[in-house]
Amino acid sequence: MPGPAPTVPVTVTAVPRRLRLLLVVLAGVVLLVAAVVALSLPSTTNTVVNYGVVDQVAIAGLGLVLAVGVLFLGRSRVDADASGVRVRNLLIRHELPWQSVRAVRFERKSAWGSLALENGDEVSLLGLQAVDGEYAARAVEGLRALHAAARAHDPVPPPLLYDN
Repeated sequence: MPGPAPTVPVTVTAVPRRLRLLLVVLAGVVLLVAAVVALSLPSTTNTVVNYGVVDQVAIAGLGLVLAVGVLFLGRSRVDADASGVRVRNLLIRHELPWQSVRAVRFERKSAWGSLALENGDEVSLLGLQAVDGEYAARAVEGLRALHAAARAHDPVPPPLLYDN
């Protein structure tokens, strides 16, 4: 006897939780190292260069820029609703209607999920990380439910001559 039909969520959002936590810690370490180097710089003796306040500010500023760059790596995100799915990877954004998505993929060996598109392309979902475990599994189930609901009334395509 089949179980109850899965409910379709209104929206699904996925962000790489563990990756973001790791990146926050790493950015803190970068800031701490830059601060220690900047504060200990005037006490460094060198026969060629005399370090001053400008050098301290430059090292601290470089540490801040590096920490922001590390945090930038965690901005990946997936947002979906009944109209489609919006994917933000590092620098690239995709906004796709469900009609252009053939399947939501998240295989056991994959580090992150992906969308198989009707045109044969594939879009990586870096916001949907395997290391997030149950959180990622719920997000995939929600994406698949939204996809199935949106594609439920599509006409059945004719079979291809060489369909595998």
